Amino acid sequence: MYSFVLTIPALLLAIIFILVPIADSIIKSFLRYGVKNIISGKPGVWNNGANYAKLVSSGMLPNAVRNTLWFVAFVILFQFLLGMALALVLNAKAMRGARLFRSLMMMPWVVPTVISALIWMWLFQPQYGLVKYLVALLSGGTVTSLAVLNNPQTALGGVAVAALWKQIPLMTLLLLAGLQNVPAEIVEAAIIDGAGPIRRFFHVTMPYMSSVIKVTISMSIIENYKQFPLFWTMTGGGPDGATTTLAILSYREAFVSMNLGSGAAVTTLWMVLMIVTISLYDKVFRTPDLT
Repeated sequence: MYSFVLTIPALLLAIIFILVPIADSIIKSFLRYGVKNIISGKPGVWNNGANYAKLVSSGMLPNAVRNTLWFVAFVILFQFLLGMALALVLNAKAMRGARLFRSLMMMPWVVPTVISALIWMWLFQPQYGLVKYLVALLSGGTVTSLAVLNNPQTALGGVAVAALWKQIPLMTLLLLAGLQNVPAEIVEAAIIDGAGPIRRFFHVTMPYMSSVIKVTISMSIIENYKQFPLFWTMTGGGPDGATTTLAILSYREAFVSMNLGSGAAVTTLWMVLMIVTISLYDKVFRTPDLT
């Protein structure tokens, strides 16, 4: 009885703690609210959604949404495919030195995100970067200049590659844990029934890993939606807005343009878009009940 009575205030406190910052951001997104309001201590002025209208009419918001969705989809797709491939290799019984490889593989994930961004900036450096040297070598000297982060056509892909380098190790280890929890007797029964490796993978392994895959990809969606350090360090949202995501746009509006109301509007739409994406993913990829 006492535990039940204590649980209600604790839940209410948790709900308030979670919802108050979100509600505050939503309210400020409808205000003309800047640094002057903070300094003077005066509240913002209600502007009937002018912050949203300005962001849409200027083209900044559609561009940021497009870049964000492209980045999230690209990174998650290749992160899952490469992570699953590595997990299958590490799960093979004939794989020697698997423990050492797993330890070495975690290095990109352990490295701070800002350091990862600097590493890849050096690799993509257009004059003396390793990527430019390798491309020139493989092309027989026909490609002599390669400015990945300075080209609007390739900059977003360059940041995506850096994100993959950092995130694939964790994805691999989580998927590997899922592979190792697939019941051995089920796999053996499938082999006895004559199922080949590909059929076993899609009809036995994948269904038993579905809950792990679902949680892992959900984590990846959230992580890449809120990715900020890589973009800000590597490109700052440029060139010409090619890598301006919702995270970058929110920061620029709030702390560069000093328009906190506009920044709150971007943050609100960013949050709504992420919730909608997670909800759709949850509905489309329902975890099957294998019990």
